[in-house]
Amino acid sequence: MNMKNVMSNSVRLSVCLTIAIVLAGSTPSGACPFCSAVSQTLRQEMKVMDAVVIAEAIDTQETRNEDTGGVRMRILRILKGDDHVRVGDEVTAVYFGDITKSRRFMLSGVEPPNLQWSSLPLNPRAEDYVVAVSNLDEEDATERLRFYMDFLQDEDTMLSRDAYDEFAITPYEAVRKLKPDMDHRQLVTWIQDPEMSADRKRLYLTMLGVCGDETDLPMLEGMLRSTQKSARTGLDALIACYLTLAGEEGLPLVDELFLDNDTAKYADTYAAIMAVRFHGTEGDVIARSALIESLHYVLERKDLADLVIPDLARWEDWSQIARLKKLFVEADQDNNWVRVPVVLYMKACPLPEAAEALEELSEIDPESVKRANTFFTIPQPAATSTDTEPEAAQASS
Repeated sequence: MNMKNVMSNSVRLSVCLTIAIVLAGSTPSGACPFCSAVSQTLRQEMKVMDAVVIAEAIDTQETRNEDTGGVRMRILRILKGDDHVRVGDEVTAVYFGDITKSRRFMLSGVEPPNLQWSSLPLNPRAEDYVVAVSNLDEEDATERLRFYMDFLQDEDTMLSRDAYDEFAITPYEAVRKLKPDMDHRQLVTWIQDPEMSADRKRLYLTMLGVCGDETDLPMLEGMLRSTQKSARTGLDALIACYLTLAGEEGLPLVDELFLDNDTAKYADTYAAIMAVRFHGTEGDVIARSALIESLHYVLERKDLADLVIPDLARWEDWSQIARLKKLFVEADQDNNWVRVPVVLYMKACPLPEAAEALEELSEIDPESVKRANTFFTIPQPAATSTDTEPEAAQASS
């Protein structure tokens, strides 16, 4: 086997490890389905710190400690940790940027009683933001999002990034509850901005899926059919948004463009798989039985079949035993990674036909079966089913 195949198989082994976690039902649930936080949010940082304060610099550029970055500061306001510090206390915090006397900072301290302080420079608006964040209700995620929503496209990049990250880590259900407060027109404007970053566009498409309606479908279909890269940025969220608003009637277009289309790019089909997976777990709009039919098309592509087999197992679709057995038997060095997911599917399936097939597969490639038995747990069915009447699901969302 050449080096290219070795590397490819190594990547696929990593994918299989991920598949095993998904099948076992161990993946974290709830966060914004298509968003990834850039960094720890200010609220998260405050939560783990022993003390958080607003302070002003006493030192100037001339009097600071250039070697250690230490800057003497006076505490003006305590946001957390009043049992460790008092207003008026002087502390030394590390800051290597330009300093002017009376410049204000958020200081975060750990390891009392001799607190070690890190610093974040603040302008007046950022200071108001930090103080507001310190007072947010930790138990009410939707209420927090109402606050952060006003800062999503803020001209202060620190505030806009922090607000985005809060949306990215918040359970999808909390985003759905924000529907009455969403600005539909503003979301459409942001989504149509060709300069909008992929991460932001994914979030705004997820939000449009919550507050949009059938009048948005022509725009979304135009984006799906577009050949311009900027129009299809955040394709997974775009497809998910389209399906949320179109329901099961939207599946034929997704099948045509991505799932039942062997000329579709790998990345595009993978994005469609992610969108279908979302709808099978959190969407509550399209019956799983319909989603499963769409995933069956992917089994025809040997370079992608392994990606959907876990979903078929989790959603207890046991109609593909013969087809998956054939995939296993016909696998070659270019796609032999498909064999482990097939074994896991057979192990999860309660039907006697699966047990019989597994015995045959063990004779064909005992190493793949052994690898599946050694590194992976028996797949578990998804905890809930979306195989409900779409109209009822939409009415409840």
